[in-house]
Amino acid sequence: MAEDTKKEMPMKEKLIGEVIHWYDKIGVAVVKLAGVLKLGDKIKIKRGADEFEDSVASLQFDHQPIESGKKGQEVAVKLSKPAKEGANLFKAE
Repeated sequence: MAEDTKKEMPMKEKLIGEVIHWYDKIGVAVVKLAGVLKLGDKIKIKRGADEFEDSVASLQFDHQPIESGKKGQEVAVKLSKPAKEGANLFKAE
């Protein structure tokens, strides 16, 4: 059987971080950053087959609002949908 030669090549996604805790009541994910994350960034959250896109409208470090987080920081990000622990964050194109 011939394979479909018109398969879309997935773009290389840039990993930004991983959800290490989810606060259900306030809709906030604590993310251990593997790269830079800024207010206004478009992100994709993936865990298994679950996937959704969002934008960073609120970003905090140590309970204080920040403009951007850097690699190694644990930041709080407000999301529009639940993100389970272990979910990965990628930059959305």
